Parts: sequence; structure tokens; C-alpha cells
Amino acid sequence: MSQPYPTAPASPARAVHAVAVYPARVLKVLSGANAGDPMPAPADSICGDYYRLDERARVLTLMLDLDADRNGRLAEGSAIGRPGEPVVLEGRLSLMAPDGDLVEVLALTTAGARFALPLSPLRTGLTYTLIATDDAPGPIRLAGIVAGAFARGTRIAMADGRQVPVEDLAEGDAVITRDHGAQPLRWKGDVTLRAEGGFAPVTVLPGVMGNPHALTISPHHRLFLYRREARALAGAAELLVQARHLVDDAGILRREGGFVEYFSLVFDAHEVIYAEGVPCESLMVCPTVVTRLPEDLATPLRAAFPGLSHKAHTGAELAPELVSRLRDRPAASRF
Repeated sequence: MSQPYPTAPASPARAVHAVAVYPARVLKVLSGANAGDPMPAPADSICGDYYRLDERARVLTLMLDLDADRNGRLAEGSAIGRPGEPVVLEGRLSLMAPDGDLVEVLALTTAGARFALPLSPLRTGLTYTLIATDDAPGPIRLAGIVAGAFARGTRIAMADGRQVPVEDLAEGDAVITRDHGAQPLRWKGDVTLRAEGGFAPVTVLPGVMGNPHALTISPHHRLFLYRREARALAGAAELLVQARHLVDDAGILRREGGFVEYFSLVFDAHEVIYAEGVPCESLMVCPTVVTRLPEDLATPLRAAFPGLSHKAHTGAELAPELVSRLRDRPAASRF
């Protein structure tokens, strides 16, 4: 009879991360050398193969206990397996959507099965092309994006009408929100990163969205847009759109190189606030978002709000392939 896996000892130096994964069987190779197979190990994957996430796929939550070397074991609360069971990183797959959106997927094995851990959202109904693999074993690194972050100097609208640079805000300051009036700021975090890849900021030039000054935010930060004509395409007029999907290399630009200092703002709820006059989301605190934050942001955020999980704002998430279609409609104003 097999012995149970030992439970990993509790330690203040260890961090438990809630991550959203899919069983390999629901991320199948649609066509190519491995056609018909569930997601293979990176060492057995062939670049150029096409992948698709099953439309009925349901996400599973794993609780990962990572030690100082980023080696993982399952923790209490995982949807599968037993606490203390090892989690092995087989490698990484780089998948590209038809619109150019790149999704990095970690291939993990635990509890006798393989799982896909997307570091940014995988969308059903799209065919992804495998463009790169990395089968070198190494530590499990989850941070890949900054969501809901404003660059230094961004002015935030206050309840008393002032426009205050984000770096000067303090906990307790009353910030005006779109849906709930004046709300106290509960937490502010900051991190300085190389402006590369998922951390390279997006800048909305002055006047493009009615903003008197340039607005610079993290690429996965969502902007709030109200478009009546969007109902036919998105089923809603209130939309949340990631900044990176609005880049047109004219009025909205992606800037790489050097360093960027980001500030994230947290309220009692997931709010829409005004940055340089443009409605933008605050940081939504939930396991799948916090998991993807750099540790310099994620660790103090977990300490400040243990167990907090915001309900997402009611604005509909607009798929990137619909952004250009909506912009091209005659009735649509410029994003």
C-alpha cells in the first residue's frame, strides 16, 4: 500500500498561491504532428501545431505551496490531489492567437496528471499556434503581468475635485468612482520593473480619449468604455478593454525600454476610477489576478487583504478581435 504524501510544513517564508489550471485533455492539438492529442509535454510538442481550448472546459483551482527555490507542492484547498503532493514544472508553451495575442502556458504535472496553467487568459473558440517551447526544468515562476497599474505621474480624480498624482495618494484618501461616489483608498502598492514584455506600458497620447495629458498604464490594465453601438457585437454597452488591445501605433502606443514605476490602487470593491480623465479599473483583488503580479506587489497585497476576493465590475470584457470592428463602425467614436 502506497504511503501518503507528507504535508509540507508551515513556514512564514512560504507562499501559497491560488492558480487556475485546465486538465491537459481540454487543451487539445487541433491539427499538426500531434493532432488529436491532449496538450503534450513541452519536450514532445511540435512548433506549428494548432491548439484549441474546449468550449466546455472548466477551470480547476490548485493551491500551490512554493518554497524559497520556487519548487511546488499542493496545499490544502486544491481541487485535486492531496496536500504535500509534488507539483512538477515540465516546461512552457508559447501560443499565439490569430490576433497576435501571446499566451504563455506552464505545463505542470501533479496527482498523476498533466495540467495547463495559462499566465494570461486562454479564450475558447480560438485556434492558437504553438510558436515556441521551453522544456528546461526550473523553478515555478508565476508573475508575468501587472494588472490595474498606473505609471508614476498619472493624475487621479479625487472626491473634492483635485487631480492628484498617483504616487502622492495615501490610504484613506477619498477617490471619486463611477459607480459608488467617493470611496476611501484602502491600499496602494508600487513596483519598479523593466519596461519589457508583459510589463511594457501603454501610453494614450493627449486628446485621444479626452485626456488633457498623456495616460500611461500597464498593458493588461482595463479601460472602461461606454458604446451604445457595442450591444450588437458584445451584448453590452459598458465595456472593459485591456489597454494593449487598443494600441494602434498612432494615438495609443506601446513603449518598451528602460524602467517603469507602477502604482496599484485597491478599494473595498473593484471600482472604475478616473485617471487623466479616462475611466479605468482599480486593481481587482482575486486569486487569479494576484497570482500573476510581481512578488513585490503580491506579497504585501496578500498580507493586507487575506482571503479578499473582489466581485468583478459589471462592465463586459471586450474580446480583442472585436475592438477593431467596433472602432471601424461609423457611429463609433475613436477609442
